[in-house]
Amino acid sequence: MKRKLVRGFLGVVAALALVAIGYPVAAWVGSSIPQNSDWTEPATGVDIMVETNGTHTSIIMPILSDHKDWRETFPSAARATPSGEMPTHIAIGYGEREVFLHVPTWGDLQAATALRIATIGGDSLVRVSHYVRPAPGENHRRLRISEDQYAALVRAIETALPEVPQGEYRRELRGTYADDAYYEALGDYTMINNCNSWIGARLAEAGITMGAWTPFAGGVMKWIPEPAETATSG
Repeated sequence: MKRKLVRGFLGVVAALALVAIGYPVAAWVGSSIPQNSDWTEPATGVDIMVETNGTHTSIIMPILSDHKDWRETFPSAARATPSGEMPTHIAIGYGEREVFLHVPTWGDLQAATALRIATIGGDSLVRVSHYVRPAPGENHRRLRISEDQYAALVRAIETALPEVPQGEYRRELRGTYADDAYYEALGDYTMINNCNSWIGARLAEAGITMGAWTPFAGGVMKWIPEPAETATSG
């Protein structure tokens, strides 16, 4: 019996070690395989941004354009910011429901929650942040895409959201960041379909060059050109 317990324990340790080593390697390989490798930035079109905080990525888009009024999808986009100004852009990110709603920092993440997400996953939400004329920079990289590609990006995001009955508003949830809004999303949040791979998939659906699987923020951002001044100074 004792030998079986020891073998079982060693098997669990070996499996965890395999995941700890294999997952980053698979992520590097997956994010290095390009999709839409022939894409080039057009001279005219719609300016979006891809932002990162080093761990999480989001897509920043104008609230109002010829192709989309995001106030029709996300009611929070129609409200003034805490400064009293009306937002001009929204940032859409993806995450796990419990983490988005109840875990303000990584230090607050319980081991049981992390283990559940790593093994069986969890429900998903999108987080919508609201910006007033966001400035481009190293962590907010501007990307110009064609009108058709922007329309495809809008479709890619909207098809990842549950439908709302006609005449009703999408239900808004309150989470760990008081100035942000959270909304239900389709699909499960897993180690395969996580915050960054979801962003990468939406960009790829729009025809933009992106890695085949991008579970880490760096795997997304390495496909988004740095601002010219940053690239020059580096």
